[in-house]
Amino acid sequence: MADRIRQARRLKALSQTQLAEHVGVQRSAVAQWERAGGTHPSVEHLAQIAVITQVLFEWLATGRGPMISAATQAEAASGTPAPAAECLARDEVETRVLQLIRKLSPHRRSDACDMLRAMVG
Repeated sequence: MADRIRQARRLKALSQTQLAEHVGVQRSAVAQWERAGGTHPSVEHLAQIAVITQVLFEWLATGRGPMISAATQAEAASGTPAPAAECLARDEVETRVLQLIRKLSPHRRSDACDMLRAMVG
């Protein structure tokens, strides 16, 4: 996992400090995650790393499957930049909300959007 975290970080040209800031941890935590025999990030932090670096969670967590999605590959090939992670989620709560919403059917997504809209105002 340490090598995959490092590879994902480098794919987005982020320093350990930058990744740490995006995830909301100290740089030393990222260094530990990237060190062979070091600590492993929590599932929540691993999910954030996947979103920030735009790699697939399964690949990051297990090494199975492709590193990036076909859509991300197509965007890269077309020269269209993918949105920055901070445009997708500003913090851990938004990341979790996005993950949950992406699991919903289109109809349920619409219902969730209506519920959020009612809560906001």
